[in-house]
Amino acid sequence: MSSLGENLRAVRARIDAAARAAGRDPAEVRLLAVSKTWPAADVRALAALGQRHFAENRVQELSSKAAELADLPDLRWHLVGQLQRNKAAAVVRLGATVHSVDRPPLVEALDRAAERADRVVDVYVQVDLGGPEGELGGRGGAAPGDVPGLADAVAAAGGLRLRGLMAVAPRGEDPAPAFARLAEIGARVRAAHPTASETSAGMSGDLEAAVAAGATVVRVGTALFGARPLASEGPTAAGPVRPR
Repeated sequence: MSSLGENLRAVRARIDAAARAAGRDPAEVRLLAVSKTWPAADVRALAALGQRHFAENRVQELSSKAAELADLPDLRWHLVGQLQRNKAAAVVRLGATVHSVDRPPLVEALDRAAERADRVVDVYVQVDLGGPEGELGGRGGAAPGDVPGLADAVAAAGGLRLRGLMAVAPRGEDPAPAFARLAEIGARVRAAHPTASETSAGMSGDLEAAVAAGATVVRVGTALFGARPLASEGPTAAGPVRPR
């Protein structure tokens, strides 16, 4: 609990400092704690410290933690990983916000599931900001040129609510130009859909650049929970390593 508390205070201080440096109100930026691979007990501990928004990459882990923490009804769940159409209904049943809408068939699947469940699902359109030399496909999402049409499709879906855009900065590059591109795309989307006012961008290593570019949601995992094992190592008896 002590290390989680220290990490939470440190991340919130970083967000506050980044917002003030950009001339923004820190209250405009929401912290989304990405708890993937960490146990539900850690989510419960952060919830006791006032954190309410949590995200997972995989639907199975999201469902499992939501069930284990059902006694905390004020938690807000988000899915930030890629979503298969056949799992859309499971996400809708949980009332989770989806940050990774990247293609029309997924819009249709989520809309059908939302209407069957008599819900309105909050979604973000994910933008592919490219990789080296602007190549697409590095971190997932729709090509920038496809984003306005995808946003139109979400806005027209009766079971969905368009919250804004989401993106991940390219690996190994200065994130500032990528986040500036995201801000430009977001401005075009808001011109057509004024209520799509949010930008989900920035993680543990680049949240300052994202906040400077206008992010309203930052998705932080490692800086809160600690370093995860390398995928090539597989599960370990000790589990992920919490910074002390």
